[in-house]
Amino acid sequence: MIGQKTIASYFTPATKKRTLSEVSDEEIENGKEKNQEEPDGMRTPVKKLKVGLEGEEAPLKPSSPLSPEQVSRMERNRQAALQRLAARNVPPGFGESWKKELLMEFSKPYFSKLMGFVALERKRYMVYPPPHEVFAWTEMCNIRDVKVVILGQDPYHGPKQAHGLCFSVKRPVLPPPSLENMYKELQSDIEGFEPPGHGDLTGWAKQGVLLLNAVLTVRSHHANSHKERGWEDFTDAVVSCLNNQLDGLVFMLWGAYAQRKGNAIDRKRHHVLQTVHPSPLSAHRGFFGCKHFSKTNALLEKSGKTPINWKLL
Repeated sequence: MIGQKTIASYFTPATKKRTLSEVSDEEIENGKEKNQEEPDGMRTPVKKLKVGLEGEEAPLKPSSPLSPEQVSRMERNRQAALQRLAARNVPPGFGESWKKELLMEFSKPYFSKLMGFVALERKRYMVYPPPHEVFAWTEMCNIRDVKVVILGQDPYHGPKQAHGLCFSVKRPVLPPPSLENMYKELQSDIEGFEPPGHGDLTGWAKQGVLLLNAVLTVRSHHANSHKERGWEDFTDAVVSCLNNQLDGLVFMLWGAYAQRKGNAIDRKRHHVLQTVHPSPLSAHRGFFGCKHFSKTNALLEKSGKTPINWKLL
């Protein structure tokens, strides 16, 4: 019987297999083909597929992407959230005109980490300058009024010296050696200049001379102790902002460190004066006789800007 059943099965007409194009819409809707049986009476479900022109199965369409309007709205929301975060992180004593241009720096991870480091240093050690003077350079003049940029390295690390302006010290502290050499050059370069007997350069800053250190804080009696903690990234952003937003600035780059920091300055857009650092270790190799102060005023006048009165009261 087994053999007969097997032989007979060869002569049993096979159920005709239909293509999808022969399946009615109703059958597709119900999810199965009528009158088509598999062995053991099982029915084969039919997938709901779109049929191509030649009867092949067409791929299902992926979900629609976001519209340009949705993408734009999401980006606006993201930027607004970052601005709110940045506004909460603005350090005390930061000038309003500078805040507008540099706001997004305060939301970046490096800045948050930097502020945490400085706060911890202040708990453990004496740090200069005091918190309310770290950003004094932003309060001396509006960012749009900057005409000259002098780049320093890091603040003086002795008591009552650093107050947020590079090369400058609070009154009545006497000028440090590098500033004394700057005064010597001014005497030979600017007619009528006389050393003022103090080292406070606030008078320059209020005329649009940005006195910017690359690193803005330092541990007492430890030069460069806050180097490579994040300040360089921030002051790079300041230089980049000035480079891109303003025109005809005069950059005074004294020494290799300042010159490296000024590598990105657009020489076609701005003026760059370079020489050695005014330190006693190098001033005699080119700082004396550079005449950067008179050259700066000549460049400003050529650009239609008011020259700097380098005399200090």
